[in-house]
Amino acid sequence: MVQIKNLKIYELTESINACRNAMRTDLPDYYSDEEFNRSFARAKSLCKTPSNSGEANFLTGIRVAFDIIYPNYFSPELQRYHWIDIVTSSSKMHKLSSIVMAGSFNKYVSSENIENMRILAANFNADPTYENRMKLISNCPQGIELFMRVNTNYMQLKNIYHQRKNHRLKEDWGMFCSMVENLPYFEEFINTRA
Repeated sequence: MVQIKNLKIYELTESINACRNAMRTDLPDYYSDEEFNRSFARAKSLCKTPSNSGEANFLTGIRVAFDIIYPNYFSPELQRYHWIDIVTSSSKMHKLSSIVMAGSFNKYVSSENIENMRILAANFNADPTYENRMKLISNCPQGIELFMRVNTNYMQLKNIYHQRKNHRLKEDWGMFCSMVENLPYFEEFINTRA
């Protein structure tokens, strides 16, 4: 099931303060309390506009990075979002037999399937032919757990959150949405709708 680790947030203050740049004539002191308070009020207001208006574009500057452990079936759903950049990921092509031997499966993969995968991995390890590799890869269950480092931003997380918070894959998307709910200024910036 989805697990998220090593979460980092970048450019939070700077992006909030930048939300007022269209109405300025010179570059502000991004780190003054007065500037931040005025910008924060404006940022909250901008986040209530329709997401396709471009008014809350400052959210793209609040970058978020994290490691995610996920079942194989989760990856195509996550990758459909345009601003989910995969920094690097585990590789079924290079390490599948090791991943199988380590028992990296979610709780829904049957013991029979796991045993079959271990046999295929052992066959590949003993004789790493193309045919043995293809048997191993082709029989890999969707519940095998992989991992990757991801970069995204608040704007994309806002879209994902509202599209996935009630998704039928409640354990996986539920965990992802829980991570989003715990980000700074979730209520003000992400959990808003026009």
